[in-house]
Amino acid sequence: MSKYDYPDPYGSSQKTPGSSRLGIWDLLTILTLLMTLCIGVYFVLIFIDPMSNLNPLKPVNPNALPTATITPRLLDPTWTPSPTIEPTITDTPRPSATPYASPTLVSLITPSKTPTFTATPKAPFSATVTGISSTVFHPEAACNWLGVAGTVVDTKNSDVIGMVVRLVGTLNGKRVEMTQVSGVTPVYGKSGFEFFLGTVPVSSNDTLVVQLLDLAGLPLSDNVYIDTFNDCNKNLILVRFKMNRK
Repeated sequence: MSKYDYPDPYGSSQKTPGSSRLGIWDLLTILTLLMTLCIGVYFVLIFIDPMSNLNPLKPVNPNALPTATITPRLLDPTWTPSPTIEPTITDTPRPSATPYASPTLVSLITPSKTPTFTATPKAPFSATVTGISSTVFHPEAACNWLGVAGTVVDTKNSDVIGMVVRLVGTLNGKRVEMTQVSGVTPVYGKSGFEFFLGTVPVSSNDTLVVQLLDLAGLPLSDNVYIDTFNDCNKNLILVRFKMNRK
């Protein structure tokens, strides 16, 4: 205080310029505290109830099912319904009565004309069968041999090679089923074939059948039934297939 300052006799006090500035800061502090308190209360309310209307960013409820939107199917604007054609009912006529068959008269008089029958076409090949001794072709076997052999020739007695010869049937209670090709046994000729049946001559009567076939398995001859003999002079059965004349 200056020595020239004297106290106010009326007791009035003078305000310094700094006293008003402190009052403004106090107001700002109080206002900031109030705003902080409001913001804290706001966030606490949102934390307690996130689905509240106060929350502008509501979370998606996982328990909520999506609402199905039914979109009606509309026809194309250019579609025009086609008229339905009613079926035409056709009258089906009833079946007419079937007349009873009239009796057929049978004549006991023999007709003057005798019907002719068409002959069955003959097989392309026929066969001749002969029994000889096997020693003619197998002298080393003596009488210990039994079999069927032969040749295949055309109309000019020329050998036909590559034809299939099949022998089937039974002999001495055993099943026989053999196949040969003409030309594999040239000892009987260029078209020779042979079936070996055993080392002991056995008698049989029409139990074996030999037949000539082509490469496709189609028959070229009728079934040729052959006999075997318990005889050393007939223990080889020769079968000669020959093409028939046209």
